[in-house]
Amino acid sequence: MSFVVPARFCGPPESGNGGWVSGHAASLLSPGPGEAVTVRLRTPPPLDRELAVDRLDGSLRVLDGDRLVLEASIGAAPDPRGIPAPVSFADAQAAGERYEGLVAHPFPTCYSCGTAREPGDALRLQPGPVDGGLYACAWVPAPDVGPETVWAALDCPGGWASGIAGRPMVLGTMTATVHTAPVPGEPYVIMAWQRGSQGRKHLSGTAVYAADGDRPAQLLGHAEATWIAVDPDTVRPLGENA
Repeated sequence: MSFVVPARFCGPPESGNGGWVSGHAASLLSPGPGEAVTVRLRTPPPLDRELAVDRLDGSLRVLDGDRLVLEASIGAAPDPRGIPAPVSFADAQAAGERYEGLVAHPFPTCYSCGTAREPGDALRLQPGPVDGGLYACAWVPAPDVGPETVWAALDCPGGWASGIAGRPMVLGTMTATVHTAPVPGEPYVIMAWQRGSQGRKHLSGTAVYAADGDRPAQLLGHAEATWIAVDPDTVRPLGENA
């Protein structure tokens, strides 16, 4: 079994988007109802290169030659208690006008939240601040939505809620569970919040809800992540530093 990250799904220009890559690993493990997958990225995932998959019982490793790229394992889902309720879809759209990435973006090529991507080729999420220290963004999935796309949608909003605008960061670890697949063309709201920080590590939470108007909001999935502050000019797969 091999593992390839197409260049379309980059985060930094020379490596994979952490959420998409983590979601691809999770899809290979096929977690059951109520289960989550935890993915720990060990090095920036290279693009358009065939990587080896070492499957174990309930876990896997992805390797680039003898270099460990990531580890993934099935476990318990994050506790849903304390997840904030969503803002309205209109409020999530309005939050996009306050998206800090419109002013300065450490990785404008990012598949999830990059400002340099063409519509239809990437998610182009624009998470902006809302009341209570939360961030929110609107999302309408494209026809090609898949498990990797959901993880990518749950990824970058957490980084912006954790302060990526002031200190460039990359995804280190992500634990996510997806209860229901999104429907292409339907409106969704993504909420994001900071869970704390310690040195270079910054913790976030994210959740995606169906925007059903007057009906109770349906939680499709949620995630917890650890972000690592970095120098954006040095984020390259091992062996590819200038």
